Amino acid sequence: MLVLPVIPFPAINPVLISIGPFSIRWYALAYIVGIIAGWLAGFIPMRYILSLIYFGRALAILIYIMLPPSTVATLVFGAVIGLFWLSTVPPTSGLVALMFGTRWLAMLFGFAFFSHQVGGFLGVWLGGVLFERTGSYDAVWWLSILLGLLSAAINLPIVERPVARRAPATT
Repeated sequence: MLVLPVIPFPAINPVLISIGPFSIRWYALAYIVGIIAGWLAGFIPMRYILSLIYFGRALAILIYIMLPPSTVATLVFGAVIGLFWLSTVPPTSGLVALMFGTRWLAMLFGFAFFSHQVGGFLGVWLGGVLFERTGSYDAVWWLSILLGLLSAAINLPIVERPVARRAPATT
């Protein structure tokens, strides 16, 4: 007989556990629509698109944690976060290509991707640490809102033009 270890789910989930997979489906569908952010870059400066996306994330999280837990709120939140989540990729890669050129695009965008993976790991780990210490995810939600607002503000002053380079030395 095969015995599998069972990891106990914390008894903190006010929304039915079965809603999670449905929320992920809405997230995935909206995620596909979020790619339109690349198309918008032809009409709106990329820094504004990024700022709006980060502000939208922070606002979505704020609204979600302020609402009473419900199936509808969870499904709508999943869709809204899906819309905003990876929609940052097209304007970010566009800014990198514009500022640094396509010669180094793969390396620079690879570095950005790697740093996001490290940040994702640290975010999940810190979320676990904060939950273990406080018994709640409240601090994680509020930290996510703060980081979203800071990200929105940091993107506003970006100058969308190629970075000046020194001329190569002549012999």
